[in-house]
Amino acid sequence: MNLLVVDTTGPACSVALRVPGRADRVRSEDMVRGQAERLAPMVSEILAEAGLVPQKIDRIGVTTGPGSFAGTRVGVAFARGLALAINAEITGLSNLECWARQSVSEESRTVLAIHDARRGEAVVQLFENGIAQDLPKLIPVEDPGAWLVAFGESHPEASAMTLAGSGAYLFPAGPDQQNKFRTDLTVLVDMAASASPPFAPPRPFYARPPDAKLPGGQELA
Repeated sequence: MNLLVVDTTGPACSVALRVPGRADRVRSEDMVRGQAERLAPMVSEILAEAGLVPQKIDRIGVTTGPGSFAGTRVGVAFARGLALAINAEITGLSNLECWARQSVSEESRTVLAIHDARRGEAVVQLFENGIAQDLPKLIPVEDPGAWLVAFGESHPEASAMTLAGSGAYLFPAGPDQQNKFRTDLTVLVDMAASASPPFAPPRPFYARPPDAKLPGGQELA
């Protein structure tokens, strides 16, 4: 199965390609803005390097957040459009799960993935061996009780786990202050490869409802 992954949820524009029997190809360029203009050319470049045309892609994986509002929309819209055009499978990939999977170690298999949602809030989700133990929660950073709930009943202390993600630094007493912000593209490719159909069209996961509204008060998808 030829597999393409795109990630524009953070401060970079990134694509990865897995072709059976070959080493994974990865391209990533740091940028805060401009993903919408750069993503399609990057996909074309990585396919050309592999000698593939888009129609040879069997499955597309795309990060759905939480992350940058505009960047997340860019990646999801592009991936959905490409999948429709070439009749490829498409699956959404959680940034929180990726941070958790890339942070598991022999010393700590419990990971609290944290996204810095700004405005004094964070999105948190608890993982054990890369498997979600609950649903993502939006919590106030300054509320100790909210952090205790995030840690879960079986892991009431931060010392029992690794903190990972763009918001790991928000917990002041955490034992692991390493900010594992960047999503590991190889981990994302593994996640996309192991996903099981049927797939629903991926939708952006936002930390909070977007401020912008469509006419009539409808929220942006």
